[in-house]
Amino acid sequence: MSTVDQNQRRRRGTGLIALDAERAFAGYTLFAPLTGGGAVHLIDLRGEDVHTWRLPYRPGRHARILPGGDLAYNGVLPGEKALFPMWHKYRGGVLGVYAPDGTLLREHRDPLQHHDAHHLDDGGILYTALEPLTGTEAAGVRGGVPGSEAAGGTVWADTIKEVDAEGNEVWSWRAADHLDREAFALHPDYAREHWPLINSVTPLADGNILASLRSVSAVVVISRATGEILWRTAPGTVSQQHHPTELRDGNFLVFDNGVFRPGHDVPYSRVIEIDRAGSIAWEYHDPARESFFAPFMGSAQRLPNGNTLVTDSPAGRLFEVTADGLLVWEYVVPYFGGYEEAEVRGLFPAEPNAVFRAYRYAADELPWLEAGR
Repeated sequence: MSTVDQNQRRRRGTGLIALDAERAFAGYTLFAPLTGGGAVHLIDLRGEDVHTWRLPYRPGRHARILPGGDLAYNGVLPGEKALFPMWHKYRGGVLGVYAPDGTLLREHRDPLQHHDAHHLDDGGILYTALEPLTGTEAAGVRGGVPGSEAAGGTVWADTIKEVDAEGNEVWSWRAADHLDREAFALHPDYAREHWPLINSVTPLADGNILASLRSVSAVVVISRATGEILWRTAPGTVSQQHHPTELRDGNFLVFDNGVFRPGHDVPYSRVIEIDRAGSIAWEYHDPARESFFAPFMGSAQRLPNGNTLVTDSPAGRLFEVTADGLLVWEYVVPYFGGYEEAEVRGLFPAEPNAVFRAYRYAADELPWLEAGR
């Protein structure tokens, strides 16, 4: 056997890669390695671990610090069957809130939850889930690779649910009820097992819902009152995007993956800010565009000083850029591991250091950390 490490990402180096301490936003960065078995890490600007949670489930995508300092964490519910091969890659099912010492404070379970769960200030949760479409309902979904439905000809369609602090459902939305099949058709190269693949959901300041529909390349605003689509990105604006968030001025910050981007023969990822008229108000891409390309996952967070924290998810690469596009902080996740489920390991046989999202927090958002130092 060769003495050379065959994992390219690990071979290139991990941990802190770059730091401009004067321009970077001071604080702590939170991330949960997807194959880390339940470890959630909080690091300082120099890449040093300052706190780690050891939770009983591997990540059902990501963790987030809530106001007051508790940890919201979406874990993978054990023992569930694969609805389709990719299901084990991005499902969750255990939506928990934990104290800094790892004590479970509250929990909600839904075996059909996937990708995103937004924990609300009142203890409720807004999250994405699935429901099966069969027969004529499944056939009505447009696009995708013919014959690529899940078992039994099923198309698993997205729903959005909100539960209160006691787990009672207080609001729901069905893609099958509110999405026009022609206007929101699957990309022709996508499997028909999951439509439209909502990978992000968050409440807006006006009470409506912002969602990312990856497999149809659209960011939408959903009316909480009626369920109708109030706004969407124009076709071609984003491609297989992730993690839209609302900025203070009402614009949307989006991680635009760039897979199947119309008119581009070389794929690249970027972070863009879209105004409500649909125009791109700000854009970041690497100076060598092709060197930053995340074909799946990814996130972006606008920081209080105007910088943007970017998660290049498949590469486990976290970096911060200024409004002028200058990189001022870079860190590569040093935790590698394989997926446990055979279905996922068959699709992703290498040992990744991937994370779904990372978040930066100021010291005053972590009172328990500062009190213990």
